[in-house]
Amino acid sequence: MTTVYAQNKYNPYFTHLDMKNLLTRRTIRRYSNRDVDPALLNRLMDEAARTQTMGNLQLYSVVVTRSQDVKKRLAPAHFNQPMVTQAPVVLTICADFNRTSQWARCRQAEPGYDNFLSFINAATDALLYTQTLCNLLDEEGLGYCYLGTTVYQPQTIIDVLQLPRLVMPVATLTVGWPDEEPSLSDRLPLAAFVHSESYHDYTPADIDAHYTPKEQLPENRHFVEINHKQTLAQVFTDIRYTRTDNEAMSCGLIEALRRQGF
Repeated sequence: MTTVYAQNKYNPYFTHLDMKNLLTRRTIRRYSNRDVDPALLNRLMDEAARTQTMGNLQLYSVVVTRSQDVKKRLAPAHFNQPMVTQAPVVLTICADFNRTSQWARCRQAEPGYDNFLSFINAATDALLYTQTLCNLLDEEGLGYCYLGTTVYQPQTIIDVLQLPRLVMPVATLTVGWPDEEPSLSDRLPLAAFVHSESYHDYTPADIDAHYTPKEQLPENRHFVEINHKQTLAQVFTDIRYTRTDNEAMSCGLIEALRRQGF
């Protein structure tokens, strides 16, 4: 493992950058009271813009929220998870074709980006940017939590952040200095998701090989027990991500996309 030593004026307790930080990456949900220096955050967001982007258009925008009042108004969209109001900073990353469309009109060009394909392109740009920013946050010793709830109730976020047409929230990061060191979460083995030359569907034996180690972890067995289910899969299908919820939130997402012009 290669380690690079560096001075870090923003975090005096973090004096080396582990070049294999992805192998020890943790989701942080509890943060210290230390502020996140705006200059540091701006530098990281600027560096993240070097990530790949369609047509070099950078089809994303980031709304930085530090106001406690705004965080409280955003919280219901994220099921009132406590880190939304406890984190010093909340970043909402948006798929943004508004800026590009405005640029086109100001330069005697007529944009045609009010469609679903354009949303997919902008969402891809925004998520690539988000992942690059996450890696940079890791390297600085900052903690963050990626909130998948952003697309569950997007209209609330759109209203609170006053997002115009052709701007759609796709990701949220709560950011701060860690006040916990949670254990690493498990991951499926490489063989579970890499396919050679073409996609090879999974046999029951494949599923057993890929998922049994995950299912046998003590924390996952406990998860099944406290949810009064027979299998880990049932916890996900019957409680965490149900068909009813997925269909209802899909309707909300589609309606928000329509209102935003996509």
